[in-house]
Amino acid sequence: MSDTTQSVPRRFSAGDLRDFVARALASLALPDGDAADCARLMVGSDLAGFDTHGIFRLAQYVKRIRAGGINVSPTITTVTEAPATAVVDGDNAMGHLVVQYAMRVAIDKALESGCAWVGARGSNHAGAAATYVSMAAEKNLIALYGTNGSANHMAPWGSADLLLGTNPIAAAIPAAEGSPVVMDIATTVSSFGKVRTAAQRGEDMPADWMIDREGKPITDSSRIKEGILNPIGGHKGYALSLVVGLLAATLSGAQMGVDVEGMGDAEYQKTPVNNGHFMIVVDPARFGDVLDFGQRVDAVSETMRSATPMAGVDNVRVPGDGRAAHIEDYTMNGVPLHATLIDSLNTLAGELGISSLT
Repeated sequence: MSDTTQSVPRRFSAGDLRDFVARALASLALPDGDAADCARLMVGSDLAGFDTHGIFRLAQYVKRIRAGGINVSPTITTVTEAPATAVVDGDNAMGHLVVQYAMRVAIDKALESGCAWVGARGSNHAGAAATYVSMAAEKNLIALYGTNGSANHMAPWGSADLLLGTNPIAAAIPAAEGSPVVMDIATTVSSFGKVRTAAQRGEDMPADWMIDREGKPITDSSRIKEGILNPIGGHKGYALSLVVGLLAATLSGAQMGVDVEGMGDAEYQKTPVNNGHFMIVVDPARFGDVLDFGQRVDAVSETMRSATPMAGVDNVRVPGDGRAAHIEDYTMNGVPLHATLIDSLNTLAGELGISSLT
């Protein structure tokens, strides 16, 4: 196959991808319902353009499940609660199941009490954060979500000790007519998923993604195990990552800092990651007319989009515009997968004894 052919992604329907993921997870003894939920949430990341957090992660999850590092028959429970708060224990389940459960608890409490804060522990990597805040936006609710990284790839500002994760934060604000405002960002310049994707494809990385222990940029993606992810905004990104981790992990009783053991490291495949998450959900109806609020969100968004673009910029976007465009495109035309990922998934299918992705 030529380099040109190799570089052109093939497109697969979301249904085919969900079926493949569900079959893979069910082959590892996940109950059919849980496997289907994980598949839907994972492929939801791909549909939204977060290709580093969807089916790309399947092989990584499979390794942990096969090693006994993820519980395939968990009992996810609410261990303590009040009218507007709750703590969820995920029983070391797939993170997608834990966060879905916790977000549903937060949504129900927000509808009842006006606002809710739900923390979760005993979880695992859960894919793209936007997937979960969007659950609230679909109910015309506002949501804010944060999680500690499932592995430490960032150092405290001024150090080379890997003590923090990418610790993403996400928010969703519903609109009346337009798509909701959806923010989903890592507190590092690049998520580690993008770094791993570059390594899988043999591509160089931008110079601002990673540094070595002497502070020099790393662009060779084959050296990612030597690297330290740079925080966004220098010391400000470090501070934000620390705060998100404290609220997501420490408050809920999950692992943080030196206690985090990397989900992708072979020597830790059997050790529970104990990811933590927090989600805050607010009902805008408690602040006034919901339709009026949504229309004002639309108006502000249109003001942003109407801003005069600088030279070299096609148009000004609002957070969530790219996600909405990807969902529309990929739902209609299929989700693009690169040849290296397809090969990896089909190798995995052979190992699991399931039919390949075709």
